[in-house]
Amino acid sequence: MNRTLLFVTSFPPRECGIATFSQDLINAMEKSFAGKLNIEVCALREAEKPFPVLDQKVTYTLDPFDIDDCISFAKKVNNDNKIDLLCLEHEFGLWGGEYGHNLLGMLSLLDKPFIIRFHTVLPFPDPKRTRVVSLISALAAKVMVMTRASARLLEEVYHVPASKVVYIPHGTHAHIVDDVEALKNQYDVQGRMVLSTFGLLSENKGIETGIIAMREIANRYPEALYLILGKTHPVVASHQGEKYRERLEQLVQEYGLENNVRFVNSYLSLHTLLDYLSLTDIYLFTSKDPHQAVSGTFVYAMSAGCAIISTRFVQAVEMLDEGCGCLIDFNDHEQLAQSAIQLIGNPQLRAQMSTCAIEKTRSSIWENVAIAHMGIISSIFAEDKPLLPNLPAPYLDHVDRMTTEFGMLQFSKFDNPDPESGYTLDDNARALIACCMYMREIQPSNFIFSLCRKYVSFIAYCQRPSGKFLNYVDIDGTFSAMNEEVSLEDANGRAVWALGFALSNFRFLPFDLIQEINSIFRRCLKWLDSLEALRSMAFAIKGLYFYHQYRQGEHTESLVRTLAGKIQAAYDVEADADWKWYESSLTYGNAVLPEAMMMAWQMTGDIRFRKTAEESLAFLWSKTYNHNHMRLISNKLWYHRDSPQTEEGGEQPIEVAYTMLTLHTFYNITKDRSCLEKSRLAFSWFLGNNHLKQLVYNPLTFGCYDGLEKNNVNQNQGAESTVCYLMARLLMEEWNKYKYVTSKQDNSMEPARIGTN
Repeated sequence: MNRTLLFVTSFPPRECGIATFSQDLINAMEKSFAGKLNIEVCALREAEKPFPVLDQKVTYTLDPFDIDDCISFAKKVNNDNKIDLLCLEHEFGLWGGEYGHNLLGMLSLLDKPFIIRFHTVLPFPDPKRTRVVSLISALAAKVMVMTRASARLLEEVYHVPASKVVYIPHGTHAHIVDDVEALKNQYDVQGRMVLSTFGLLSENKGIETGIIAMREIANRYPEALYLILGKTHPVVASHQGEKYRERLEQLVQEYGLENNVRFVNSYLSLHTLLDYLSLTDIYLFTSKDPHQAVSGTFVYAMSAGCAIISTRFVQAVEMLDEGCGCLIDFNDHEQLAQSAIQLIGNPQLRAQMSTCAIEKTRSSIWENVAIAHMGIISSIFAEDKPLLPNLPAPYLDHVDRMTTEFGMLQFSKFDNPDPESGYTLDDNARALIACCMYMREIQPSNFIFSLCRKYVSFIAYCQRPSGKFLNYVDIDGTFSAMNEEVSLEDANGRAVWALGFALSNFRFLPFDLIQEINSIFRRCLKWLDSLEALRSMAFAIKGLYFYHQYRQGEHTESLVRTLAGKIQAAYDVEADADWKWYESSLTYGNAVLPEAMMMAWQMTGDIRFRKTAEESLAFLWSKTYNHNHMRLISNKLWYHRDSPQTEEGGEQPIEVAYTMLTLHTFYNITKDRSCLEKSRLAFSWFLGNNHLKQLVYNPLTFGCYDGLEKNNVNQNQGAESTVCYLMARLLMEEWNKYKYVTSKQDNSMEPARIGTN
């Protein structure tokens, strides 16, 4: 059922921080949940000013300084049957009456539930302010804040029940710029060490502190340039004109800093702002208000990877440490200059702070903030099935970024491929599978063919005269010493799986490429029966199963029977009434074992293999399904028979992808529709249906993060994670073919509603 939300807030074209915040939040919610909710806006007018309605979402306007208008609005909303919930943004200056009593009067008349966000929570309120905040909170279904300090104040000072208070961080935009120097040229700051600050100008911004500090900074580093971005705050301009800006300009002239301070006197578009932040080397936040709870400009600068120098306002104290910024006292230009000079002279420290700032803010990208809001809304309406974002498009940007002319690189540092990590057969084999899936589910193209050729060439490069493969290749193409130090059976099994799967898609691939793949595959047949590791045998069975779809033969059936017999023997030794598994522990890539046994049953008809497949998959599912979401086996603490896993963290995308591949195989063979619903649940792990309630795929790069830790997402986006996410996403194309089919036998397996975008 679609819900209609009415946001009551200042809204563009009004120029203020809350208006920008609201627009960004609404855009994120509409992008992620299109077709699942309706959003309307009641735009707050400035006192006695009409509101120019430029957005079709604005269905109401309200003068918050007119109590009669506030009362009339409450009555209209009560009579509007389509509105389910109101979302209000609160700042005392937005509402008329003593301490915003107009808002309190309006809320007391509402029959509809509402949630409210306090953008500022003062630590030492007078009794009247305390009472207003307490009464508003009592009426609200939930009260949102954007810092943990504000949440503590609401509970301890304003006595708001902890169960009502929700902390959701200010949203951020992740913005990738490949060539910062080119961007500096575009904005005419080439060759400069750029310091910047951004926001609507007013005296509480403390810009003069930065200008005074520039005297010493410019004396030491003449190439330093301080950009003051933003026009004068409209409220300030209406009362005082441009006096504050003129005073700042006069200060620049007085100190002879015309070459080191530049004003950009305009209201910047989001794209332009993100460009300026991306070319900034050091961001200065000089606010004079110690009680300021949150600043959008501050977190936007952090998310852009700026090294930060900030006064000690609430959010800065909460988010900055020595690893990602410098805290200074209010109005202290000497501390600011000293910190800036230190950072300019230490590029390594700036780079370290940039990395730390990005890492701290990636969890608060707008898409995650939208998911958090939908979680609150679901809880208010007591909906037991979480509403998840729409399926993202299966773009190949990060796959392409990770692929050189030689093959797919192994690791990345955040968004950036890490050539020093070299290559592996594992990753290139999985990449070949994913590209073949893309051809089958989306469309063949010359671009996909070129990727497939690279991955096949890499696999051929790794094959030895014996027919077996090496796994680890350094960036210069030499084989790493690691090939002598670790077992290569699993990597060899994955290569056989990839080659067999590619051959099963012979209708999509060019004929010459199929011939090359077949040549590599046939050299593997002479050693497959010597495999001993369980997963390597399972991968090999998968490869033979798919090869059988390309070219049937008794030899492949015989190999499958031999390998599956070895896996069955291991199961017979380990399994008992309570432990239906092949080993004494659940470790990595677990789902490949029951999948291989189901494939073996279909090829050989041996009923033992099917029974084992079904028992083991049911057992694995029982250990990884947890209260409407997947809780994967941790790579830090395996699930042992005698000491089950209890700690969260160490969850990796490969486990989701392998689980979905297994469920896909089971559905194709058994036609059990519950497999489709379980597959949908498994994929929802990527969309925030996990213990952190955060996206695991990156909506900016279209890569995938390397996994979930206990309290954070691993921000690196390596080959394994990205390719496994792509496999899982492409399997959802299969699910979409059956999305109108429901299973009456097992409705409990529908924990998440996923649509398409």
